[in-house]
Parts: sequence; C-alpha cells; structure tokens
Amino acid sequence: MNKPTTIRVALLDLYEGQVNEGMRCIRDILQQYSKANNINLVCKEFDVRQKYQLPGLHHDVYISSGGPGSPLITGHEWERLYFEWIYELEQYNRSEQRPKKHVYFICHSFQLAVQYFRIAKVTKRKSTAFGVFPIHMQLNSKEEAIFNGLHDPFYAVDSRNYQVVKPDHEQMQKKGAVILAIEKERPHVPLERAIMGIRFNDYMVGTQFHPEADAPGMSRYLQREDKKQMVIKNHGFEKWQSMIEHLNDPDKILFTYSHILPNFLDMAIEATKGGVNRQS
Repeated sequence: MNKPTTIRVALLDLYEGQVNEGMRCIRDILQQYSKANNINLVCKEFDVRQKYQLPGLHHDVYISSGGPGSPLITGHEWERLYFEWIYELEQYNRSEQRPKKHVYFICHSFQLAVQYFRIAKVTKRKSTAFGVFPIHMQLNSKEEAIFNGLHDPFYAVDSRNYQVVKPDHEQMQKKGAVILAIEKERPHVPLERAIMGIRFNDYMVGTQFHPEADAPGMSRYLQREDKKQMVIKNHGFEKWQSMIEHLNDPDKILFTYSHILPNFLDMAIEATKGGVNRQS
C-alpha cells in the first residue's frame, strides 16, 4: 500500500503566549483532515510575537492565527518580520517556481494582511463584536473555493474590537484582490458594514471571523463559570444564551468548521501535486 503524501504545514501563532482556543482548534482540524484524507500533515508552529519566529519557504501550506490586542501597525520588530515573510511568499508565487504556496490569514492576521496590501482601512469599532453572526457572501465570491458547500449566509464566531472598512477599489484591482464576504446588515445602525473576507491574490486568502472555531469546544469554553460571567457582564445574558444556542445548531458553527479550512487545505494541497514529498 502506498504511504501517505507528506505535506508540510507552517502554523503561525500570533496569540503572544495568551491562553486561547484558536490554536487548539486549528491543530484539531489539521489532525482530522490528515486522518480523513490519508495525508501526513507535518505541522510546525512559529511563535511570531514573542520569539520573532517566522517560517521559511520550504513549507507547503501556511495558516496564520488570530491574536489579542490592536492590529494597528506600531513598527514593532515582529511586525516588520511578519511583513517580510508575506513579501517573500508574494515574490515566490510571482516567480516561475512550482508548486505555489497558499496562505490563510485569520482575524488578527487578516487585519495585518489588509494593511500590508493597503487595500482597506483597519479601524477601532465603537463596541466589541462578540458572538455567532451571519456572514454574507458577495456575488462575485459564489465560486470561491473556500466557500464550497456553504450556505449564504453562513454563520461564524466573531470576536474583535477592530474592523476592516473603506476598501480602496483601485488598489484592490491592482493587487487582484476581491472582497468575499461582509458582516450582517444592520438597518438601524448608520455604519458601514465591515469586510469579513478577502482573497488577496490567487494564493492568499483571509477572513475576519474564526473559521476554526469548533462548536463543542466553544460551548464548553463559554459555559465555564468565569467565561460565562465575563460574557454576561460585557454583553448581557441574552448574548451568552444566544451563543450557546447557535453553537449547538449543527447548521451553524459546526457547518462552517467542517468546510472553510478543510476547503482551503483541499485547494492548497492540490497545488502541491507534482511537487510534494513522499515518504520512502
């Protein structure tokens, strides 16, 4: 029997050492995908913000996590290294080199990528977005590979104090970027709807929401007494209750969890054909 294909995955950790569910969820998705597809995913993690660790170009697939704090650029050394990493991947993908390298940016990483490509504004929200919300696809994103099998709208976990707004359409066209999704419509709020997903180019894509959030884990997390009281204090009991209900609905978070990152892995791994390593 043929031994499984080996795919090298670089997981960029932007959580700055803070306890979080995001990294666990990404690891779980990679493990489940590996088992379901008989692919040996060799994952290496990089502590970007604390240890200034960035992956080289010898990985096949890259996933960059969410993280705490402000995404606004301050000139910190890790930010400079992070943007150099994006630049190097950009240059590699523009060259004749094969196979191409695919990247997925999540939440904090997504906001950083938006600033790197200079295609929209990242601003502070008037209030924190926290909960399970509908995400609306754009007309031109119906054929987007990461959305294969999803409904419109679909539901995702959203947790942020910042937002991506005011797209620069001229710059987007120049870069080949496309808006994939926006947040729910709020007719009673006279504010621009935030951008929730962008394909930056053929090989780089990202979302403001957390596609890695798993319903059982998030439900357990929110039912911890300390977390429950924190949500109730900041957002009210009804918000906490609605989140628990949404998390238990198989057509919402579980559906998103089982589609978006697996779809991305399908696409990224397909691109490695002809250039993957096989175990001897």
